[in-house]
Amino acid sequence: MRTAYSVETVRTAERELMARLPEGALMRRAAAGLAAACADVLGRVYGSRVVLLVGSGDNGGDALHAGARLARRGAGVSAVLLAPERAHAGGLAALRRAGGRTTGTDGADGLIERADLVVDGIVGIGGKGGLRPEAVPLADAAGRARAAVVAVDLPSGVDADTGEVRGAALRADLTVTFGTHKPGLLIDPAREYAGSVRLVDIGLSLPEEPEAEALQHADVARLLPVPAVESDKYRRGVVGIAAGSARYPGAAVLAVAGALRGGAGAVRYVGPAGQAVIARFPETLVSDGGPKRAGRVQAWVVGPGAGDDAATVAEVLAADVPVLIDADGLRLAEASAVRGRRAPTLMTPHAGEAAALLGVEREEVEGGRLGAVRELAGRYGATVLLKGSTTLIAPPGGGAVRVNPTGTSWLATAGSGDVLSGLAGSLLAAGLSAVDAASAGAYLHGLAGRFAADGAPMGAHDVAEGIAGAWRSVVRG
Repeated sequence: MRTAYSVETVRTAERELMARLPEGALMRRAAAGLAAACADVLGRVYGSRVVLLVGSGDNGGDALHAGARLARRGAGVSAVLLAPERAHAGGLAALRRAGGRTTGTDGADGLIERADLVVDGIVGIGGKGGLRPEAVPLADAAGRARAAVVAVDLPSGVDADTGEVRGAALRADLTVTFGTHKPGLLIDPAREYAGSVRLVDIGLSLPEEPEAEALQHADVARLLPVPAVESDKYRRGVVGIAAGSARYPGAAVLAVAGALRGGAGAVRYVGPAGQAVIARFPETLVSDGGPKRAGRVQAWVVGPGAGDDAATVAEVLAADVPVLIDADGLRLAEASAVRGRRAPTLMTPHAGEAAALLGVEREEVEGGRLGAVRELAGRYGATVLLKGSTTLIAPPGGGAVRVNPTGTSWLATAGSGDVLSGLAGSLLAAGLSAVDAASAGAYLHGLAGRFAADGAPMGAHDVAEGIAGAWRSVVRG
């Protein structure tokens, strides 16, 4: 599992560690890891041209010390100092002793244009609000250059704690981060600026609970249900799907498709799309008497393609089992009914639906995804899975937000969310908690999307078909 901690937590851990180490030792650890990563990017260090973009803080000091190491290996290293009078003194001395050069911002464009590697040491993890005006031309020049760009700890101009980008920022091909990931390296839009991320261990002691965490194959494999020898379809869990309408029967079919591949032993369907469901999936238990007469279930999924059927949504919310609410169900569900539920509730909005629930513009949710998912979880007393370029899962009582690392932009296709709802609902019925069902469901769904797309367009039904392969990939490691 990859974990991410807030700037305040990282700063506290750094201070505690520095108190036990010789002066400058922590920066030298970071610089050694940064220099090694830069050397890997360059391939051949001797004779290469490296440009350091150096701000006034320790971030710039890391860049200078790393540049000194590269210079000692034969690279031609030039440091562009944005604030010469406030540049890290020890780092400057080390670079100059190694034969590196320093310059101001005038004429820096030419240096960057000829560089093989640009190191972004402009702003550290405490930066807020985008790049300052004097740094923007350097970021633009780095973006135009053929050189690879390596960011020190975090791309300059992005918010480490939230993943927000409120102004100009520098895009990196690789970010070398120290001690731990920062939330902004996992969460869009900042994640998009980070490129690949390489973690350098510098010996920090961090709390048990992070701000954010991203599951990996082994973590998901431990969550997935495995039938016991004595299991039957009912012991494995039964998920109810209340979805679809005369206008949107396909939503019901796709939700059932996801549910059938999600680990539960049986799927019960209620709604007006029964004929379409049974024609595609004859193993589905179809009922036309509404949720209360469908038979026993261990979890419900309600909302995909439901149109204006508020009565069915209310009936499902009154059930004393876990409920996943998606799509039209999010619009139709009474907030008080969601908050008043005793059994777990999982809400799965995309950015537009989240914006409607919060009463804000969609752009506000997309630019501040972490704040939005936490606000929704707290407001509704529910686990919230916020879909999008970064899928986030927030528990209702606070704590670590899960970040899904799988997926592909090809998943932005009609019906893909219906498949996810069925899949996560099936995992709820199989006994997973709301957070774990959302996390494992999003992980498998994203992986299935990757497998199905393979670099080309695909449909939601392809995603459903890819779930089995994704499941096997996870459990086999």
